[in-house]
Parts: sequence; C-alpha cells; structure tokens
Amino acid sequence: MGRYSYFIKSAFIFIILSAFTYFIHFLIFRDPHHIFIYLVGDLGFLPLEVFLVVIILERILSRRERQIMLQKLNMVVGAFFSEVGSRLLGDLLGHFDNRAEISGHLNVTKDWTSVDFKRAAAYAYNLEIDLDCRKIDLEGLKAFLSQKRTFLLGLMENPNLLEHDRFTDLLWAVTHLDEELQARPSLKDLPEKDLHHLAVDIQRMYDHLSSEWLDYVQHLRSNYPFLYSLVLRIHPFQEHPSAILV
Repeated sequence: MGRYSYFIKSAFIFIILSAFTYFIHFLIFRDPHHIFIYLVGDLGFLPLEVFLVVIILERILSRRERQIMLQKLNMVVGAFFSEVGSRLLGDLLGHFDNRAEISGHLNVTKDWTSVDFKRAAAYAYNLEIDLDCRKIDLEGLKAFLSQKRTFLLGLMENPNLLEHDRFTDLLWAVTHLDEELQARPSLKDLPEKDLHHLAVDIQRMYDHLSSEWLDYVQHLRSNYPFLYSLVLRIHPFQEHPSAILV
C-alpha cells in the first residue's frame, strides 16, 4: 500500500483542486448549467484523450527509445567482435576437424538474402563441433582471454545488455571459458576428462559466438552497407579472407 500512497495522495489533491475551481466558477457566474455542460463534455472526451496520449503517444515514444537503445546495443556488439569475437571465430575454426562443413554453412557472401541468413542461423543454433582440445593452443587462448578480461567485464556492465539476453549469454560463455583456463596453472598434459570439459566449454561459446555473429552481420547488411562490405572481405569462413579490394 505504501508504494501507491503517492498516487493516491496526488489523485486526491487534483480532485480537490478541480472541485475548488468549479466552485470558484459557480461563485462568479452562478451558472451550474454551464458548469455541468462542460463537465460532461470533458468527461466524454477523456477516454479519447487517454487513448491518444497514453496509448498512441507512449507507444511511439517507447518504440523510438527502443530503437535508440538497440542502436547503442549493436555498437556494443560491434565493439565485441572487433576486439574479441572475430579473432575467436577465426583462430578456433582452424582447429576444428569439421571446419569445411562449418565454413560452407556460414560463409556469408554479398548475394545472401534473408532466407540464407535464416538457414545459417538455424545451422549455427544447432552447431556441432568436431574438436580435439589437444590440437588447440590452449595457452595462447588463455593469454588472449586474459588480455581481454577488462574489456569483457566492461561490456557486461553496460545496462543496454538487459535487452539482449543472447549476447549476455555469449559474454558469460566467454568469461566462463576464461575462468576455466585461468584456474589451471598449466594446460599441458591435461587428463582426458579435463580436455573433454574444456571442449564442452569451447563448444558452448562457439555456438553463441557464431549465432550472434550472424545476427550482427545481418544488422550491418540492413543498416551499414560499408561495414557489411568489410565483414564480407575479412570474415574467417571464406577461403582467403583479406581486407584488400581486388
């Protein structure tokens, strides 16, 4: 009841002010008929006014605020892939035994349509990685994630991420892998069970990573064709990525 007391008190004050104003009008003009005509007219227009102001205008403002927030969020996602994500996508892909199959499904080209992105997203969502952790430079991965830890923690403090659960899950997957690697004094001669555990963590992270990357690239395709052009040239799922135009 306490949290509604402010609204109850406010409503009571405004009702008193309204009644007092009508009373002053009656004292001056002595015309209750005129007062009731306008009172009924105002009450009749009130539902329409509520509809226009509260529902229509509020929705327009909320949609605009959401668009601005999503714009800022996509800037955060772009910063993540520029700083961390693209490097992880490429470095890890080279150690997967089924990298040719993965690249065949995720090799975004300039001819891709929304249908192609939808098909690739379905594949990435159920992505299965053929991975042997002994083929991965775990020490190098550990050093890279340790170097980017402050950057990742800074992203997780961004309030805009509250509207993007999937990207938050990606950040959690990356930071969890970082913690797993940092918790081991040495990554050499690990037992098979431990290698399997790390492989599951890498699988989880790469699933989120590839799905979010596709969403981000599709966003660039629709809104920033100049950035989309760069991604098409440098993404790791093509045979010879290069920023140089030929």
